[in-house]
Amino acid sequence: MASSDLPTAVEALTLQTTSETSKFPNCFPSLNPVDIYREHIAQKLGEATGIDQEKIYSRLQWTSTLDKGDLVLPVAALQIKKKPQELCEELAAKFPESDLVLPPSSFGVHLQFFFRPERLTHTVIRRILKEKAAFGTNGNLGLKDPSDPSKGSKKMIVEFSSPNIAKPFHAGHLRSTIIGGFLANLHTVMGWDVIKMNYLGDWGKQYGLLANGFKRFGNEEELLKNPIGHLFDVYVKINAIVSEQDVPIKALKEQIKAKKEKNEDASELEKELAPLVDASEDEAARRYFKSMEDGDDAALALWRRFRDLSITKYRETYARLNIDFDVYSGESQVKDESMKAAYDTLEKSGVAEKSDGAVIVDFTKHGAKKLGKAIIVRKDGTPLYLTRDIGAITERDEAYHFDKMIYVVAAQQDLHLAQLFKITELMGHKELANRCQHINFGMVRGMSTRKGTVKFLDDVLRDVADKMHEVMQKNEEKYKQIEDPKATADILGITSVMVQDMSGKRVNGYDFNLEAMTSFEGDTGPYLQYAHARLCSIIRKANLGAEDLDSANLDLLTETQAHDLVRLLSSWPDVLVNTMRTLEPTTIITYLFRMTHILSSGYDTLRVVGSEPEVLKARLALYASARQVLNNGMRVLGLSPVERM
Repeated sequence: MASSDLPTAVEALTLQTTSETSKFPNCFPSLNPVDIYREHIAQKLGEATGIDQEKIYSRLQWTSTLDKGDLVLPVAALQIKKKPQELCEELAAKFPESDLVLPPSSFGVHLQFFFRPERLTHTVIRRILKEKAAFGTNGNLGLKDPSDPSKGSKKMIVEFSSPNIAKPFHAGHLRSTIIGGFLANLHTVMGWDVIKMNYLGDWGKQYGLLANGFKRFGNEEELLKNPIGHLFDVYVKINAIVSEQDVPIKALKEQIKAKKEKNEDASELEKELAPLVDASEDEAARRYFKSMEDGDDAALALWRRFRDLSITKYRETYARLNIDFDVYSGESQVKDESMKAAYDTLEKSGVAEKSDGAVIVDFTKHGAKKLGKAIIVRKDGTPLYLTRDIGAITERDEAYHFDKMIYVVAAQQDLHLAQLFKITELMGHKELANRCQHINFGMVRGMSTRKGTVKFLDDVLRDVADKMHEVMQKNEEKYKQIEDPKATADILGITSVMVQDMSGKRVNGYDFNLEAMTSFEGDTGPYLQYAHARLCSIIRKANLGAEDLDSANLDLLTETQAHDLVRLLSSWPDVLVNTMRTLEPTTIITYLFRMTHILSSGYDTLRVVGSEPEVLKARLALYASARQVLNNGMRVLGLSPVERM
C-alpha cells in the first residue's frame, strides 16, 4: 500500500492506494473494510446457491439505518424466476455458517446481513488507528486504467467561485465557492488529479468605466488597503453618473425612434443627441475598453493592477475557506484566435447563421427546441459571454487534456451551460461536450449583514465570527482555556456558514439565517465542531499514548452503543464512494451528524473517566477512531476541525 501527500485544501489527509486485485469490480478489501464482507457474502452465497458471484456482489446495497442491517440484497435484482419473497427465505436458509456475518434474515424481498461485531470492531478500529488521515481515501478509483496504474490518474478541472472584479462577492459566488471546494477535495481523496480554476469576470466595458472612475474618485491608499471594496465604491460612484447622464439620452433616443416610425425627420434630435453621447461616461468607457482590446500599454497596465490586487485580496478570503486555486483564469485570458476558430467552425458547418446583423445559433434547427436561440456575435461584431466560453472550453482541452470538467454555477445558468455544451457538440466536439458537466445549485435568500444588505463575503464572515465570539464568551471557564478565541470564533463562524450551505440538496435554495446557523442546538456547524472538540477533550484528559491504544483489548467493547458506532465508522469509505455518485455535500454531512448522534447517546454508557484501566483503553481507542473519521469527513467538506472551544 502506498501513501502520498495531497494539496493544501486537504493537506491534513493522505491518499492511499493498493496493488491488490479482486475478481469483483472496484473491490479493495485492504482499503475498505466493508469490501471484505461484500466479497465474503458474494462468495459464500454464490457457492451455496450457484448464483453468479459477481451478480450478487454488484447488487449488495448500503442500508439507510443500522436496524436494516449492514448490507442488504434486494433479491428481485438477481432476476431469478421465482417469487422474490420465497427466494429471499430460500437464500437465507442456504447461506452457510460464517465467522464474519450473522445468519442473514429475510425481510420481505430483502436479504439483510449483519456483520459479527467482534471481528468488525477489531478490523475497523485497528485500521483507523493505523491509517489515520488516509482512512477512507482510495487512489485506485481515480486511475485512468485500473489494470495499469502506470497510465496515471484521471485529470479533472473544477471551475468555481468566479466573482466579478470590483463587484460584490454575492451569495451565488459563495455557494459556488463552497460546493466547488468540496467537489475538488472529494475527487482529490478519490485519486483524481484536480485543477481548481477560478474563471474571473475580468473583461468588458465595465473596466473602461472603472478606469475612468478611478481617475476621478480613486485613492491610492484606499486601493492598497482594500482593493475590492475601494474599486466597488468607485464603480458605484461612476455608475451613478452614468445613470444620471442616461436620462436625457434615453429620452432623446425614444423621441428619435418615434419620429422615424412616423417617417418624420429626426436629424435635429440626432444632432442634439450626438454630443451628449460623445461626452457621456458610458461612451468614454467604451472608448477606453476599445483601447484595452487594441493593446494600449497604459490602459492594460492599470487593468492588470486592478486584477492583481483583487486576486491578492481574494486569496486571503479563500484561504479562510481552506481553498487554494491552481489557476486564476478569466474572460480576459481567452484568446481572440480561439473565438475566431469557433466562429469559423460554426459558420462552415452551417450551425451559425446571420440574423438582423448578428450571428446566432438556432438550436430548434438542431434537435434541441428547449434551448431556443443564442447570439454568438453582436451586431457591432463584439463577442458575448457565451462566445468566450466556447473559446475557453477548447483552449482548456488543448492545455490540460482533462478527463472531466465541472462547472459549478447557479441553476439560473442552466440554459447558458446547456447551450455551451450543445454548441461544442455541434462544432464536432461531441466527445469533449460529454466530458463536461454543469453542477448547479439553488440560491440563498435574505443574505445580509447586521448592518444591511451584504456586499462582500468578508462582511458575512466577519458577522458570523462576531456572533460566535459572543456565544463563546457566555462560558467564561471554557473561554479562558482557548489559546486564540478570536481565531477559533472565525473558524466556527466559517463552519456555520458552510454547514448551513451544505446541509440540503444543492439544487434547493435556503434562507440565510444567522441565528439558526450559529446555534449549538440541532445539526449545525457549531454542533459538529463541538462533537469534534469533545472527543479531543476526552482523549487529551486520558493522557494515553498511541502505543496504549494499539495494545487495547477491543473484546471489552461489548455494548450495543460501541458496536453501532463501529458499524458506522466502517462505512466511511463507502460514504465517500457514494458521494462520488451523488456529488452532494449533504451525503457526507448527513453521515457525520449520524455519527455525532450515536456518540452523544452513548457517552453515559461508554464512560472513560472512572472505568477500569483496560476498559478505559478500549473505549479510548473507539473514541480516537471516531475523532479521526469525523476529522477526515470535515476536511473533505473543507472545514477546519477545532480541538478546543
